Amino acid sequence: MAYRHLDELRADWRQTHAEIDRRLAEFRRLRTAKDERVFAELAFCLFAIQTSARRSEAAVRELVARDLLWRGTVAEVAHMLRRHVRFHNHKAAYLAAARGRFAGSPGTFRRQLDAFADASKAREWLVREIDGFGYKEASHFLRNVGRGEDLAILDRHVLKNLRRHGILRSIPDSLPPRRYLEIEGNVRRFAQAVDIPMAALDLVFWSRETGEVFK
Repeated sequence: MAYRHLDELRADWRQTHAEIDRRLAEFRRLRTAKDERVFAELAFCLFAIQTSARRSEAAVRELVARDLLWRGTVAEVAHMLRRHVRFHNHKAAYLAAARGRFAGSPGTFRRQLDAFADASKAREWLVREIDGFGYKEASHFLRNVGRGEDLAILDRHVLKNLRRHGILRSIPDSLPPRRYLEIEGNVRRFAQAVDIPMAALDLVFWSRETGEVFK
């Protein structure tokens, strides 16, 4: 399959690479962050399912400010989430289940993540362990905590741009694991061909669609 519009992509990368490099460096610093900070990124990725990144981040910040992220009941979390995200009841339950799974002595969550030298294996583990997480959400979380820069985050913004640049002929209606991994392999080869890191490529696409480099 022939790649398309590469001059446009390289121009966008030149314009955004300094900011994207700073953002990726921030993500890498979370490799040594406390569990509460890492868990906040997990919550963000749960909330971002069918909800904008900015609204999801606002929800996380309010939960932290109200001391509910690590301690709130399902009802308390759901009540607050209803102002920010879709499916607030489900997401409150997912958050509580994940918290119950990973809350323990200080550093427990980080040590569990540290046990995986391979990001793909960490992703498989997260998909098994966290209600609400599929490959996209687990990839997003691992990238945001500096542990998954070689994983693809196949959200609607990225898929749209993959089609534009000739990596996809059409946007799939669903992404079962086998299809997700197939597309991820295609994205990895494309990133190598255009000499843009996988994690950076995602943020180039995201900034192109939203007008900002966020997460």
